[in-house]
Amino acid sequence: LDCLRDVHIHVAGIGSNNSGIWLNPKALNPWSPKNFFKFKVYMSASGIHDQNKADTQYMERLLSLIKHAGTFGKGHLLAFDKNFDEKGNENLDHTTLFVPNDYIFKLAQKYPEYFIPTISVHPYRKDALTRLEKWGKKGVKFIKWLPNSMRIDPSHKKLIPYYKIVKKYNMTILTHVGEEKAVEGDHFQELGNPLLLRPALDMGVNVIMAHLASLGKCQDFDNNNKLVLCFDLFWRLFKNKKYHKNLFGELSATTLHTRLGRPLKVLLSHPEYHSRLVNGSDYPLPAINLIYRTGQMYDQGFITKNDRNVLNEIYKINPLLFDFVSKRLIKHPKTGQKFKKEAFEIPKELGCNN
Repeated sequence: LDCLRDVHIHVAGIGSNNSGIWLNPKALNPWSPKNFFKFKVYMSASGIHDQNKADTQYMERLLSLIKHAGTFGKGHLLAFDKNFDEKGNENLDHTTLFVPNDYIFKLAQKYPEYFIPTISVHPYRKDALTRLEKWGKKGVKFIKWLPNSMRIDPSHKKLIPYYKIVKKYNMTILTHVGEEKAVEGDHFQELGNPLLLRPALDMGVNVIMAHLASLGKCQDFDNNNKLVLCFDLFWRLFKNKKYHKNLFGELSATTLHTRLGRPLKVLLSHPEYHSRLVNGSDYPLPAINLIYRTGQMYDQGFITKNDRNVLNEIYKINPLLFDFVSKRLIKHPKTGQKFKKEAFEIPKELGCNN
């Protein structure tokens, strides 16, 4: 079971228990209705009923869901860095949430049977290399990026020293690809283009592309910057034999109603690639019932009527378990092919010793 993982679990709060978490004040301001509404939805989904105890209640709810679900592997807790410009200056106006590495590391140390720490070090930070070295020496193996929100151009030449340290400590970058909707990303959506990660991949850096780039359109740099589905660019890279040892795809959010469809069908049609997939829940998203629709899964032929009934019952009790079981049940509408068990395990290249 050591190789069975959920590599995408967010930690959130407002800094109420000395966690060091910082939340953009817009989220707490009713006069910023879009941000305020999102905050309220996430609060409710995360089991937070007392804002003054938000950080503690978030973790209590997460732990209760994991313990109730039984053993289906460890979860990777994600730190989340701020937005920085190319000169290394932080920009809090474009930062939705900041979750410190120290807080994530302490949680993983406190609950080692459940969690593995994933740090987040923005490569534009003036002390980025020092920070990365620090966590590499501590044995942390995973790094979280969200380029659209953090303002990271993965293809920038200034990142070469950063990538060298990632390789030195055999670390892996878990990065969002495709369009971003959960946190602010509208100003820098173009940075979610999967093709921007080719320099890192060419250096041999381990990269997990979250969500399979299953939302939005991106510029195809290889074809006159034509706008195409971001997923098609992910798929082009994923099939490239050059990257078979260091490029991995991640399944979180692929069952959302806005993403359900072609990406899943394509991956289900190619079980030979399932060993290069990893699972992620993107919690707390599974707890937001509006964005998961089992009726849509049934209508598109991904699940049976009985599957739908089972999933609906599970959801009432444990949305985190629902996310895992739904991906285990999903099948190709025509062939019936399901994801192989390897799609839910960390590959040996990323640390599985089985």
